[in-house]
Amino acid sequence: MEKTLAVATFSEKAKAYIELVKLKLTLAVVFSGVFGYCLAIDHIDWWKIVVLVVASISITGAANIINQIIEKDSDKVMKRTAVRPLPTGRLTVREAAIFAFILFSVACYLFVEVFNIRAAALAVLSLLLYGFVYTPLKRKGQIAVFVGALPGAFPPMIGWVAATNHFGWAPGILFAIQFFWQFPHFWAIGWLAFDEYKKAGIQMMPGDGKTTETAFRIMIYTLFLIPVGWLPYLLGMTGINSAFVAMIGGILFLAQTFHLMRTCTDKAALQMMFGSLLYLPIVQIVYLLDKV
Repeated sequence: MEKTLAVATFSEKAKAYIELVKLKLTLAVVFSGVFGYCLAIDHIDWWKIVVLVVASISITGAANIINQIIEKDSDKVMKRTAVRPLPTGRLTVREAAIFAFILFSVACYLFVEVFNIRAAALAVLSLLLYGFVYTPLKRKGQIAVFVGALPGAFPPMIGWVAATNHFGWAPGILFAIQFFWQFPHFWAIGWLAFDEYKKAGIQMMPGDGKTTETAFRIMIYTLFLIPVGWLPYLLGMTGINSAFVAMIGGILFLAQTFHLMRTCTDKAALQMMFGSLLYLPIVQIVYLLDKV
């Protein structure tokens, strides 16, 4: 009986640690990092891809844990976050902090030993910005989204720099695409969770509520995706076919923001959120298939 209870406890703890990493969100970040890496190289070393995946999961997981430690109390207020490991007490802050430190250490070691110092520095910077700047700013106002968009746009740049060990226009363009994409993506989420965020004292939208003015601001930022989507082709990174696909994707995404402006409904915001989740991976895959 004691053995059964021990196994059950271990299983519950393991599940809680996995939840702490926010695996779905983390894997989306990892995908962007691997995309940047693969776009930069001519020949794929699969073992390095595996190492990049592990390092990316570790650094992103550590950042997510820091975020949850800081937001433990506000997470209790919102339905969708109240079931997380820290608000429910399934893990203590100490356990979470130790786990974050282990993940951070693993990530730093792998980035430095297998790739390069520059990629490691970008990864550490992304964690610092997300965990210790963006997270506290979420209670201060809309500036948090702009700050959070910086580490959120780092993954493809980190992947590129890990492959090449240098900065330049190419990783900057990959950064720019993901940077502008984040505004409509997170503002769609902010629209859907507006009441819960407000209850927790968090402001995630560019306006004062679910209004036409707010939707208009979301549309303006989405508009940037159309010209930015052409930059990989203009720089000679990819072919013209992927530029057209990126442009069409940007136009369709933009059309969703017009629909939100016209209706100002949660349904339109939900459609826009799903549109954002489709846009980025599709465009990145097409860039890879059409790379020069």
